[in-house]
Amino acid sequence: MNAIQTATAVAIVNVFETGSARGQYGGIAIMKGDNGHLSYGRSQASLGSGTLFDLLTDYCSQPNATCAAELLPFLPRFQQRDVSLDTDDAVRKLLKRASDDIVMRQTQDRFFSNRFLTPALQAAQRLGITQPLGQAVVYDSHIQGGWGRLQPKVGAISAARDEQSWIKTYIDVRRKWLLSLNPPLPATVYRMQAFTDLIEASNWFLKLPIVVHGVTVAEEDLGLSDGAPARPTLRLTTPYMQNDDVQALQRALGITPDGVYGPFTDAKVGAWKKAQTPPIVETGAGPLTRAGLHF
Repeated sequence: MNAIQTATAVAIVNVFETGSARGQYGGIAIMKGDNGHLSYGRSQASLGSGTLFDLLTDYCSQPNATCAAELLPFLPRFQQRDVSLDTDDAVRKLLKRASDDIVMRQTQDRFFSNRFLTPALQAAQRLGITQPLGQAVVYDSHIQGGWGRLQPKVGAISAARDEQSWIKTYIDVRRKWLLSLNPPLPATVYRMQAFTDLIEASNWFLKLPIVVHGVTVAEEDLGLSDGAPARPTLRLTTPYMQNDDVQALQRALGITPDGVYGPFTDAKVGAWKKAQTPPIVETGAGPLTRAGLHF
């Protein structure tokens, strides 16, 4: 996926999670019957899964995190998955206030990308899912859960069942699985309907604008100009890309960092991707390369 398609996949899941393409960084939810209990943020890190503790720990470790000192005393309760936090009004107000901090927003973008988006793209690549809509389906399953349980039941892509047929089958299996679970999860089958609507429109490449669960998503809604969830792909262009991000890539590759993405850097990126198991297939240094090189 290119940067716009990646940001679109993130926006689709943001709509599912918080009703907004950009996501609600201060979104707090407690759904009756949900063993995740208190959930928070753009992609709803939950108390029950432990991801909320991980997110808040990450935030509190960041320099200039304005609410870190106030949140730190609560971290042991988050670590213990103390369900009394569900109804702690002081905690809810503090989380809401923290969401106004740019450091919290940046932490959430990085956290959800590293914890869910990158593993989802890697899983899609291993399976041979190359089209953006299919990759968005895999990402949604990593965010909501169930990928590890359901993917083996669907099997592999093959000559008898191509990528698009596989995705359709997977959506159907996931829809039935969600309906079989305890409330409130059956109500979330709208996620599968949203993907089905995109398939019926033959929008496998997530061409914008799209309508997801009643929310219109256009390119201007992605926030690519002001700190998008998807970081740009570094690649060979004319003129060459020159920025600090390229320097970080070069340092990760062990070459002299001059900040210029020229033919030498591009060749090093290509050699590194080819040497991975399985080889990484993407243009330039995209999300899979970023994850593998940790830059």
